[in-house]
Amino acid sequence: MIVRIIGEGQFELESRYYDELNAIDNRLVEFVAKEDEEAFKEELKKLVDLIMEKGHPIDPSRIVESDIIIPPPDITLDEAKEIFRGEGLFPDLE
Repeated sequence: MIVRIIGEGQFELESRYYDELNAIDNRLVEFVAKEDEEAFKEELKKLVDLIMEKGHPIDPSRIVESDIIIPPPDITLDEAKEIFRGEGLFPDLE
């Protein structure tokens, strides 16, 4: 899967990480709903770090459609309310 982190670039990530990313995403949704900004920021950092550590950067000169777009790490809690709700960024696979 191709994941774009706004401001950081695109990364190719093996699908075996999907469940781990989805679990973090679900916690992000919970923290936004509780308006727990500190926990939200910590969990968002985990998400970004996982993608950057496990993913392979895609050359910026290549044009590749992203499967998932992650907001920038400095997103505010108010901005996050528009993104991290319902199933979040990573829908549950059935």
